[in-house]
Amino acid sequence: MASVEADYYELLEVDRTADDATIKSSYRKLAMRYHPDKNPGCKDSEARFKAISQAYDCLKDPQKRAAYDRYGHEAFQNGGAGNGGGAGFNDFGDIFESIFGSAFGGGGRQQARRGADLRFDMEISLEEAFHGKQAEISIEVAQGCEPCGGSGAEPGTGTRRCTLCGGHGKVRSQQGFFMVERTCPTCHGRGEVIEKPCRSCGGEGRVDREQKLEVNVPPGVDSGTRIRLSGKGEAGPFGSPPGDLYIFIHVRRHPVFERDGTMLLTRVPITFTTAALGGHIEIPGLDGSRHGIDIPAGIQSGKQLRKRGAGMPVLQGRGQGDLVIEIIVETPTKLTARQKELLRELQATETGDECPQSKGFFERIKEAWSDLTE
Repeated sequence: MASVEADYYELLEVDRTADDATIKSSYRKLAMRYHPDKNPGCKDSEARFKAISQAYDCLKDPQKRAAYDRYGHEAFQNGGAGNGGGAGFNDFGDIFESIFGSAFGGGGRQQARRGADLRFDMEISLEEAFHGKQAEISIEVAQGCEPCGGSGAEPGTGTRRCTLCGGHGKVRSQQGFFMVERTCPTCHGRGEVIEKPCRSCGGEGRVDREQKLEVNVPPGVDSGTRIRLSGKGEAGPFGSPPGDLYIFIHVRRHPVFERDGTMLLTRVPITFTTAALGGHIEIPGLDGSRHGIDIPAGIQSGKQLRKRGAGMPVLQGRGQGDLVIEIIVETPTKLTARQKELLRELQATETGDECPQSKGFFERIKEAWSDLTE
């Protein structure tokens, strides 16, 4: 008679490296050979049929097969091999935990949860973004309880092992062959419970209170820049590590300058006489200096002039961007009688060569009109 403790692979007459298809094919052949209907009254065939069925039931399941390959028949004995001096597992969930880790076996009590990260929005001027600044902020945040030191236990008391989960932080229940594991509802995964909750924090280990912090805003920050203050976020429960605080920068709109990265752009209106004859203007910089700009004669509206190194500082780098001045030629709307007279005298001397773009445009109009009338 075949023994039920015989090696499963030998019972199925396959190698230990056999794939699923080979194991299935061999089982079907052996099952047909030893089936009780084909061997009526033969006790040995009946026992052999039960043994190979048991072997196939194990090896066809990847998880059962992995446990059997590692621990043999002890993997499926009630209580494991702890009573026999072997592997010492308490249940099949411990075997899966050893083989597959926490994905199957749970991995023991939960690690302390880190506190939540927090966000603070800070609005600054463009000048402050240019120079940088030291700012003090005040936020209300959960911090570690001082009387209990963040433990959640009333001073002079402590914690005890959770009786429901035995200090593991998780409880198991069996569903058929498998063990289902979930976080302990009594200790919430800590593996221990507080004997007497702290009166200051109610056993949470943290309390909400105002926190004042110094924030260093470096030169060159822009809207969307994020400054991280490590460990200044919400305190974790029961003395676990705090999260981080993130400062998000928002730069207010400036009345004179627009910003594009490290470039500063400003639009400067000039009179049409300055545009025609040329001139010189001064632009105040964000650093307090004055930047002189020469206007070339005959400049057109929309032309951009550039002042190198007069823009925004490079964040956490060296140098500065450029200052770009866009010229807007303004047509006068209020003229005195004398000014109008002078403009008429100027107009009388015009040949069209003074403004080549206008002359060229109207010549093209004339040619197009001629083509339409032919």
